[in-house]
Amino acid sequence: MKKTLLFIAILSAIITGCDNSKYNFVFNGEVEGVKDGIVYLQKYRNKTYFVIDSAKIENGKFGFNKNLELPEIYGITLDSTKGSFLLFLDEGESSIVLNPENNYRDTKVTGSASQDLFDVYKANRPDDISDFIREYPNSFVSLYALYREFSYRLTPQQLRDAIDLLDPKLKNTPYVETLEELIPTLEVVAVGNKALDFVGNDVDGNPVTFFDFVGEGYVLLDFWASWCPPCRRENPNLVSAYNKFKDKGFDIFAVSLDKSKDAWIKGIEDDNLTWTHVSDLLLWDSELAKVYGVRVIPSNFLIDKNGVIIAKNLRGEELHSTLEELLK
Repeated sequence: MKKTLLFIAILSAIITGCDNSKYNFVFNGEVEGVKDGIVYLQKYRNKTYFVIDSAKIENGKFGFNKNLELPEIYGITLDSTKGSFLLFLDEGESSIVLNPENNYRDTKVTGSASQDLFDVYKANRPDDISDFIREYPNSFVSLYALYREFSYRLTPQQLRDAIDLLDPKLKNTPYVETLEELIPTLEVVAVGNKALDFVGNDVDGNPVTFFDFVGEGYVLLDFWASWCPPCRRENPNLVSAYNKFKDKGFDIFAVSLDKSKDAWIKGIEDDNLTWTHVSDLLLWDSELAKVYGVRVIPSNFLIDKNGVIIAKNLRGEELHSTLEELLK
């Protein structure tokens, strides 16, 4: 019976999911273990959350009554400077039991068929996103999965084909617009093509031209951020490779997707990253990352002395073995 009801709810979300309009949205909730404070409602844009409303917690309960674009992707949090719970909201009244422990992992939402579908997706993440899109072409869950979790895994043609599977009404969203802008960039920065030049500011605010570092040996163009745990875990490997090969014709040029200059500089110092660093401090709105179509970090491009991209996303031992072969 529960599976039948879930299927009906998901089917309803698919049928109504493509009509993205303003609705008076009622959202009631409670917070486990918290009696008072503030809950922040956020809009999700370009992998970042932006506060659009807040509500007081009184005796563990809160509520929102607001005109929102629905269906859409939002976030909710007790601290707008830290992690958020990802919300897929539909027209109608929804409720939430917000559990702040473990990055809101045990939070429960009722009344949103799109959230139900997202739970189904998380429990059975597909290897091929195209299959999921074919089954749910109208859903913002399909759109989010393609945008957030698959765009960086696919070739330009695969990404183009996946977009074509989406309902036409979803193609007017900023998510698809971003993906369509990404495709020609990915084609340009493919392995075997010439690298692209750009200028970024270093930690002292001085402009630095990337191509000033291209032409004498191999350069690893590395995209990272101090707030990115996988980046910080990979940094010791970069340090090891740099120290091992820097006198043999290897250099690193790092682009940060940080927002805070202090956090960026502290990350460089803490991880002992002694190569050149630039950033425009714009998170995922970074124009420097956009030049290379970077939608996930860490990402890197290995560029030879002729300015040709010869490899991408070398990490761990693969980076060392590749450099060993090139510089032996």
